[in-house]
Amino acid sequence: MNQPCACQCGPGPEETRLVFPCSGAADVGEVTDRAARWMTRAGTGDMYCLAGIGGRVSGIMASTAAATKILAIDGCVQECARKTLEQAGFTGFRHLKLDELGLKKRHTPPTDEVIHRVAEAGAVLLNA
Repeated sequence: MNQPCACQCGPGPEETRLVFPCSGAADVGEVTDRAARWMTRAGTGDMYCLAGIGGRVSGIMASTAAATKILAIDGCVQECARKTLEQAGFTGFRHLKLDELGLKKRHTPPTDEVIHRVAEAGAVLLNA
């Protein structure tokens, strides 16, 4: 997992790209978490704290409001990351749903190949 995303895309010097994985308890939650960490290492976005959004932590809320781009990554159809951001008042963010990539809860082992695939899809959305 130490290779960067193949697209070699990264934010410009004035951009702040935050990535909020659901990090849920299922296999797909682990995939979202590890993909967000991969994106951070690759420089395509910075993993950020969804729990801080849910808890309305002032510094996390302010940093998120100031972000240039936001990506929510949801592992299952419950869409907890999207709902948490929306309930906190954030709109206009990009949203990656693993089920739209054909990845299903309880049937998606968190392999490097799967994680890289999700990280690449996230990078594409952040560059849209």
